[in-house]
Amino acid sequence: MIQRKPNATDVIAALNLEPHIEGGYYRRTYQADHRACLETQQGPRYLLTSIYYLLTEQSPAGQFHFNQSDILHYFQLGDAIEYNLIHADGSLQTLVMGSDVLAGQQLQLHVPGGIWKASRLLEGSNGFGLISEAVSPGFDFADMEIGNRAKLTAQFSQHGALIEKLTRDDGRGL
Repeated sequence: MIQRKPNATDVIAALNLEPHIEGGYYRRTYQADHRACLETQQGPRYLLTSIYYLLTEQSPAGQFHFNQSDILHYFQLGDAIEYNLIHADGSLQTLVMGSDVLAGQQLQLHVPGGIWKASRLLEGSNGFGLISEAVSPGFDFADMEIGNRAKLTAQFSQHGALIEKLTRDDGRGL
């Protein structure tokens, strides 16, 4: 029996993913609801949450956003995904998650809370890239800020072209 390679539509259906506000698709797969919540400045949070996150040719970027929590990203399958991180001091770090570890692609990526982050699908033969994320303290939309193009450009003018490419004027997902 010949198995065909999955496409983005297959993966979205198989994993029951839905559109994410920052772009791409996601589904929460875990929350540590069997443990006591952590008290944060924003209120109680699960100790840990986890999601699937998918970028596709039709939704190829996760726009710049800021999270309070630390996030561990794990590459799962498909095409490589480029991450752009803008640190508080304005420095830019660009990394690629993917399966080609011999070419320097990473299978895991840690993004500390408090860093502006954007991702984009690199062109490949699959038409999608799938990662998982583990977030601690657990993710809550109240702890996330979608990047405002004007505000980010004013704060990090040296990265204006990249910010222009990976944000929307209205602050919604790409």
